[in-house]
Amino acid sequence: MVILKNAVENTNEAFVTIDENHVVLFFNKAAEEIFGYSRQEVIGRDLNVIMSPSCSKNHRQAVTRYVKTRIPGRIGHETEMLASRRNGDTFPASISFSVTEVNGSLFFTGIVRDMTEKRALQEQIMRSERMAALGQLAAEITHEIKNPLMLIGGFAQQLSRVIDDKKNLKKVNIITDEVKRLERLLADLREFHLPKTIASEKVDLKELLQEIYFMLKDGCEKKNIRTELKIDDNALLVTGDRYSLKQVFLNLLKNSMDAMEHGGVLSIQTSLIGDQVEITVADEGCGIPEQDKEKIFSPFFTTKKHGTGLGLCISKRIIEEHTDGSLSMKSKEGKGTSFKISLPVYHETP
Repeated sequence: MVILKNAVENTNEAFVTIDENHVVLFFNKAAEEIFGYSRQEVIGRDLNVIMSPSCSKNHRQAVTRYVKTRIPGRIGHETEMLASRRNGDTFPASISFSVTEVNGSLFFTGIVRDMTEKRALQEQIMRSERMAALGQLAAEITHEIKNPLMLIGGFAQQLSRVIDDKKNLKKVNIITDEVKRLERLLADLREFHLPKTIASEKVDLKELLQEIYFMLKDGCEKKNIRTELKIDDNALLVTGDRYSLKQVFLNLLKNSMDAMEHGGVLSIQTSLIGDQVEITVADEGCGIPEQDKEKIFSPFFTTKKHGTGLGLCISKRIIEEHTDGSLSMKSKEGKGTSFKISLPVYHETP
């Protein structure tokens, strides 16, 4: 019995046992970790301590119904639902229920598995499959469009040199500009679908970010954007691909500049968190509407008039192709947006 209790106590699944009066009798370590409550706060109290009011009501009714009828509803089955932690965060959970009768008394046990990591992995696999399919489509589109587009652009430029009529010249120049825009789109498509080998080298963030800062300095001054560059001395070196990281930073900073039509502060900051360097690019721009946040890294989604919708998607892919790299975003409409890149700190090999 002691061995069984120790096994249940130390398992990765949360075990929660209640009696027929809805009072918690057992709450193991995993339950403490998953729900955020200590067993002292839960054991001997009503189960609604760790449940939302609606879930608690439904659960209590199910227990009462089973005690009266002995007809199982969810007992013996596994159910997926959205559960809540003590801090208010919700998480996907898989819950299976069982019932035991001892000396005429009923005891109900719920086994809860936190499905957050599994769901994230599933979403990552689905995203990879979608990216592969889109990559193949992009390759075919690029192949079919590239040559005729070059011909159109070339003929338009030739015509622009011989046309004297201003009205017709304006039309030809529009053709030339649109061809250039489509060529940029094709370049983004090639970048999107072509496999890339990410180098694993020492990258000096201070040097790289200062280089990018000087590239964009004039553009920022014209738009009345004040830049702040704060480099932590302990977060200077990361392991990564310098060329690819430059592409990502340029894209993020240009997006921030575009978002600040009326000026503001554009800040770049690095900090050391454990064995990771976090680089934050934050602006005081228009922010991203709530309904667009989940789509912001999706291919071909853009809020710009002339954007391709591939910049952020490519940037996220590049960072995630780095070992232990991640790119996340926070935004508040009307207040601004911040992107956070996390990369492993560089260590000299002995």
